[in-house]
Amino acid sequence: MAEPLKNPGLRLHAREQRFLLLTVDALVGFVALIIGIYVWSIRDPLLEFSFNFWEQRVPSWFWLLPLFWLLMMVELYDPHKARSFRQTLRGVVLAALGGLLLYAVVYMLSPKGSLPRTGVAVFLLASALLTLLWRSLYIRIFTAPSMMRRVVIIGAGKAGRTLAQAYRSLWPPPFFLIGFIDDDPDKVGQRVEGFEVIGSSDDLLRVIDTRAVTDLVVAINGEIRGRTFQIILDAQEKGVEVTRMPTMYEELLGRVPIHHLESDWILRSFVDEARVSVFYELAKRLLDVVGALVGLVIFALTFPFIALAIALDSGFPIFFAQWRLGKGGQPYRMFKYRSMRPDADDKPTSEHDDRVTRVGAFLRKSHLDELPQFWNILLGEMSLVGPRSERPNWVEYYQRQIPFYRARLLVKPGLTGWAQVNYGYVATDEETAIKLEYDLYYIKHRNLWMDILILLRTFGQVIGFRGR
Repeated sequence: MAEPLKNPGLRLHAREQRFLLLTVDALVGFVALIIGIYVWSIRDPLLEFSFNFWEQRVPSWFWLLPLFWLLMMVELYDPHKARSFRQTLRGVVLAALGGLLLYAVVYMLSPKGSLPRTGVAVFLLASALLTLLWRSLYIRIFTAPSMMRRVVIIGAGKAGRTLAQAYRSLWPPPFFLIGFIDDDPDKVGQRVEGFEVIGSSDDLLRVIDTRAVTDLVVAINGEIRGRTFQIILDAQEKGVEVTRMPTMYEELLGRVPIHHLESDWILRSFVDEARVSVFYELAKRLLDVVGALVGLVIFALTFPFIALAIALDSGFPIFFAQWRLGKGGQPYRMFKYRSMRPDADDKPTSEHDDRVTRVGAFLRKSHLDELPQFWNILLGEMSLVGPRSERPNWVEYYQRQIPFYRARLLVKPGLTGWAQVNYGYVATDEETAIKLEYDLYYIKHRNLWMDILILLRTFGQVIGFRGR
């Protein structure tokens, strides 16, 4: 048996990092809550900071503020964003300002003297400062070389190069990539995507010992030689973690590598691995119905104003209807507010499309153009969360150009989705393929928590007018 790896270091994967971030952020929120109550209480000379103050002055909803803070921070639970101080600072400031803005609106609409100001303001300030302090410590610790996983990629071919490219696209880096192992003697000593091919599989155990390797990523297309397979098993016995290239690609980018998947991937991923429970299907449908009813109320309240704005800006019709493909390729008629000129052609939209009207640009940025689709959701033709629906002619075209494209029809199309919150407009087949990678990642990993996370991120885009 191979000797166990000495001092493998602390290796936290994405899920473990999210749990750590969520746990400490919750603790920070609770500490900020106590600070908010204390500062609020010292302005009350009668009760001061006492149990009576908590009982008589602090409303029950005030204790939910830490949960509210976690929801406002939802964008920062991506481990890659959490490693960047710039994105962390931006996220914390936006969360504090967004919370302050929302509370200001509620405060102005509430009866005078019915809501506290000092406690909430201090809570938001304390949450922002304490979160920045703790997140700075997190960044300092988990971007330190001694705390990062040390990875070697086995296979310097197309799959290995794709993974190295994905690694280089992320900053700060999620781990330390040492280099490649490849059995092609012409590649040994060469550099691939800026990383050295250190040696062949016969050198792997020595490389693990001399370079303190903690993880191996197998990026070999086709069969693995028996000798190579045995060496990988020996490395695993030493305590090295072994991961397949598609799995690591998903962890890094939140999408699946459609150009590096085997032909039976659909069966293994969506039949064997990604079966969803009856509870999830029922909970998702209940969420859809409740969300659709709330959305239709908002639609009814805003319809007179939006319809008038569209009519004055570009005339009639107010609505835009189009046939789309739903789950299983079933066609349905989707409704939206019209955001383009009445004479616009049938080409896909782009980010800076001159066919979009002035009112239409606002509707898209605010997602208000999507409100009529709540009717499709109520009918069960769509879901709140899922891949974006597409026209039959474009589905027919893309399934000839892009591997696994039709697999997105395994679930209902969504008002929002994993691809929508992670990627912008697409103008080329290559960009459409990237968006499909996000869609297939969602289909493979979908669960109720992921749906709620996507809805929260969509809410953040609506508030920030970052519609696409």
